[in-house]
Amino acid sequence: MTTQTMAQLRQLKLGGMATALQTQLEQVGTYEGLPFVERLTLLLDHECLSREQRRQERFIRQASFRLHASVAEIDYQHPRNIKKSQIAQLASGDWINRAQNLLITGPCGSGKTYLACALGHNACMLGYSVRYFRLSRLLLELTQAKADGTYYKKLKQLAKIQMMAIDDWGLEPLKPAHRNDLMEIMDDRHGHTSTVVISQLPTDEWYASIGDNTLADAILDRLMHNSHRLQLKGESMRKIMGVVDSI
Repeated sequence: MTTQTMAQLRQLKLGGMATALQTQLEQVGTYEGLPFVERLTLLLDHECLSREQRRQERFIRQASFRLHASVAEIDYQHPRNIKKSQIAQLASGDWINRAQNLLITGPCGSGKTYLACALGHNACMLGYSVRYFRLSRLLLELTQAKADGTYYKKLKQLAKIQMMAIDDWGLEPLKPAHRNDLMEIMDDRHGHTSTVVISQLPTDEWYASIGDNTLADAILDRLMHNSHRLQLKGESMRKIMGVVDSI
């Protein structure tokens, strides 16, 4: 009967409950004195926890982060113009609830991508859908989508991502079609979902980097409205950590 019950639980996709029941059966002395309802509650709690963990793992896997990063492991020892209080506020996820944006700027190697990935990982743990893109690859995906007829489907998918991080903003000149793609993305997401932009360029140079005055106005108005900003400074963290490792 126990084997049949286990099989039925797994068939119903109640793997967490099946695992918890196995534990109860193996540790008879721990659970035999508990009322039936309490034992059932423990099984349900374990199933809920198991589902939440699987959901978080799926979100992290789908996010395709460039780096394995964690808010808890952010380095505050080296002066980079970031404060624990500011990161703690962002880690709460309230800005994502409010569909606000985050702009991370700073010199090469200052840890911009790490911060974005850390906050993205944290968002996954809070239950938000997240995707990380390098701008060049995002635009390439959209170009391919136009070719195979899935462009509007792709735009709808991007619009639903609760936190989308776009790295290497302004690294390469934009083609006219790419400007239009960015306009479509920002317009769909504005006021509904949160976008994180990571760039070596300071924000006052983004206008010129887009290359079209009208579209630059439209894109940046949607992107910078109600945005949070992390303006990193200081030496390259790669250089600093390389020196530390060599000591």
